[in-house]
Amino acid sequence: MKQRIASTLAGLFLTMSATMTAGVALAAGPTVGVSWSNFQEERWKTDEAAIKAVIEKAGGTYVSADAQSSPAKQLSDIEALIARGAKALIILAQDSDAIRPAVEKAAAEGIPVVGYDRLIEIPSAFYITFDNKEVGRMQARAVLAAKPKGNYAFIKGSSTDPNADFLFAGQMEVLKDAMARGDVKNVGEAYTDKWLPANAQKNMEQILTKANNKVDAVVASNDGTAGGAVAALSAQGLAGTVPVSGQDGDKAALNRIAQGTQTVSVWKDARELGRRAAEIAIDLAGGKAMKSVAGATTFDGGPKKQKMTSLFLTPIPITKDNLNLVIDAGWVTKDVVCQGVKKGSVKVCD
Repeated sequence: MKQRIASTLAGLFLTMSATMTAGVALAAGPTVGVSWSNFQEERWKTDEAAIKAVIEKAGGTYVSADAQSSPAKQLSDIEALIARGAKALIILAQDSDAIRPAVEKAAAEGIPVVGYDRLIEIPSAFYITFDNKEVGRMQARAVLAAKPKGNYAFIKGSSTDPNADFLFAGQMEVLKDAMARGDVKNVGEAYTDKWLPANAQKNMEQILTKANNKVDAVVASNDGTAGGAVAALSAQGLAGTVPVSGQDGDKAALNRIAQGTQTVSVWKDARELGRRAAEIAIDLAGGKAMKSVAGATTFDGGPKKQKMTSLFLTPIPITKDNLNLVIDAGWVTKDVVCQGVKKGSVKVCD
């Protein structure tokens, strides 16, 4: 009798253990591999923190690789992430064409890919970003308002990143009428290899030399390139008199806005972008269809005109008049924004 009871209890215990183990397995989230093009820009660390938080909250595992601005390394990085058991991939592409074989391999193995912030024009990849044409429009509007007439320089992004052309297209939409009237003249434009600020500075120096320093405004495509442009302007005593645009809400750029050497940074809250990308990656890994993602739309505005399932978030232009928005949102502290700013020059710093 005692033996039968013991056997029954043992069986019950094994059954309960198996059930609990299965429950834990079901509750565990997927391994999500994230391939970063580089970590040179301040903002990617913010994106990463948001992505990791969502994955870990879902019981998943975050694995990542830094391509260090090398398309060849990113290709091998993605293949390595697949080999490490990634069930979904989030990719910030250095060169979307160069990594195509790895993205197609992921699709063939049923591993969903989220193209993060930069377009990977392969229909099997979900594309999430901010509206980059609108970012370009916002940049141009702010610079045009500050300098309605004059010689303009354009410091563009990397030629291998489709976003660079989306931004420039948006800028031209705003400036085309002023250019047609002759109010605005393009005295120089250049792509910035790998988005590196040092390359942007060299580009700006060359444009200044060619134009004999007669540059009245600079439309730079992100805060890194804006920083390079401001450095070149500063060397010629022009910083603070020439309006400069940017994007990303980098801390250094927000401080430049408060100091008056940068006019606008279009703020793309990387915390929201990272959160949504991670949620989408987890949903897709769980079998959710791309078109079923909340807010998903079809985008075919890429160079190859492929129909992409996409999600676009809304950016906000930050100038000295609304710097309080990024401070109130906890994006940056007042001390960082107002470092070195003269009392009475910017309201938020008083």
